Amino acid sequence: MKLTFIGAAHEVTGSCHLLEACNKTILIDCGMEQGPDLYENQELPIVPSEIDCVLLTHAHIDHSGLIPMLCKQGFRGQIVTTFATSDLCDIMLRDSAHIQEFEAEWRNRKARRAGEALYEPLYEMQDALDAIELLAPCDYDQKIELYDGISVRFTDIGHLLGSACIEIWINEDGVEKKIVFSGDVGNTNQPIIKDPIQIKEADYVVIESTYGNRLHGEETPDYVGEFTRILNETFARGGNVVIPSFAVGRTQELLYFIREIKEKKLVETYPNFEVYVDSPLAIEATNVFTKNTKGCFDEEAMKLVEEGINPLVFPGLKLSTTSDDSKAINFDERPKVIISASGMCEAGRIRHHLKHNLWRPECTILFVGYQAIGTLGRKLIEGAPLVKLFGEEIEVSAHIETLKGISGHADMNGLLNWLSGFETKLQHVFVVHGEDTVTDEFANTVTERFGCPAFAPYSGGSVDLAENVILSEGVKVRKKAGDKPTAIRAMTVFNRVVMAGKYLMKVIMKNEGLSNKDLAKFETQIQNLADKWDR
Repeated sequence: MKLTFIGAAHEVTGSCHLLEACNKTILIDCGMEQGPDLYENQELPIVPSEIDCVLLTHAHIDHSGLIPMLCKQGFRGQIVTTFATSDLCDIMLRDSAHIQEFEAEWRNRKARRAGEALYEPLYEMQDALDAIELLAPCDYDQKIELYDGISVRFTDIGHLLGSACIEIWINEDGVEKKIVFSGDVGNTNQPIIKDPIQIKEADYVVIESTYGNRLHGEETPDYVGEFTRILNETFARGGNVVIPSFAVGRTQELLYFIREIKEKKLVETYPNFEVYVDSPLAIEATNVFTKNTKGCFDEEAMKLVEEGINPLVFPGLKLSTTSDDSKAINFDERPKVIISASGMCEAGRIRHHLKHNLWRPECTILFVGYQAIGTLGRKLIEGAPLVKLFGEEIEVSAHIETLKGISGHADMNGLLNWLSGFETKLQHVFVVHGEDTVTDEFANTVTERFGCPAFAPYSGGSVDLAENVILSEGVKVRKKAGDKPTAIRAMTVFNRVVMAGKYLMKVIMKNEGLSNKDLAKFETQIQNLADKWDR
């Protein structure tokens, strides 16, 4: 009964944990690292073909984005998650594969001109489609016997449509333990989705710490009032409000607020303003939200639905799908709202909109989510006077605003409040998914508040859950400058050949008892393959 921490260890993104129990190997999340990457992640200690299943807390790419790479490397088990997460993964994994292929195509054009080795993407569209085929959705609050001795349940954690914490009950050799993976704990009083649900019993908890040393504010923010102020002031100057926004979750919250602002006629300076959602992924995600109202929407949002009102649609909403649609937005001189991805300004169409609006003092760049250290978004909110976009230096003359408190993550008090729901004495708390020093700070806070041991592992750290013994604190190896973040290091081609050989051996053993005729045919095929490559 062993737990090994692979990704999001002393880092904010790339969640991945390996649970071994009852002769089964289970991954909890398999995410891609996004933004700065401080530490080397250790490779999985087993080949993907030997992983029995993946339990997925939610659809964000920093939790799901490397599942297609697992499929590329031989994983064929189920991906168990909620229905809404399954629907979101259907669009998000395909979008991620498109980005991987596009980047590879761009890099290889440069490589061919320079006579350099070609770049291989982490995965391609077919790998994402293979992953989507393995999705096995379930309902919230449904206790499932996953394997003999292992049961699981997904409970709403209020972070994103379909997001869940995962409870896992293990009974191995007469030893019973329960471990809870928090996933990303949601903020309270978010629009559309429900607040996080507390869990009462556990032996161990793996908890995120994105805001482990910070508070959103003492009072419940007046999102609509603050948003209205920013719109009125910007439109009075004749400028645009440009919002870098995550396509899934945050964009839908903004649409929810704007519908209310328009319905109540709160923008007096320019009441018929248009709103451009310039993100094909955000448009698809909005459709998924509309599909998954029952069981996911909170009471207020459901009341609108029951009255026949779509809470994400309003007059003046424009959807930009093609690149031509996107380019045309910046030729429209009327004041408007532009919502575009990515939320941290590291990629996507938002960078073009920043190029066209950052230098204009009448415009506002409005940030509505967490900005990781080192990202363009973080530089802007910290007051950078100049930024570089597409090789060109752009002066930052626009107003830079932040919608305070609008976060999909619980702050420090929210995390502690969620932990306070456990009525049983916790044997150990493992802190992950936070900036380097924040994980240690939050672990200390947990110990001081609840009197239970807590620690923040590095990648490769492991725990014997049966005995409550830390086997390893992990390996603290700093990433070399220029290395590309991958959450789990992309294996070399030779590594993959070795993995394929191990998989072949597993297939051979499974075919013991086959007829002599079929075994002889199988042997001939293997011998021919070996002879071909025995050079």
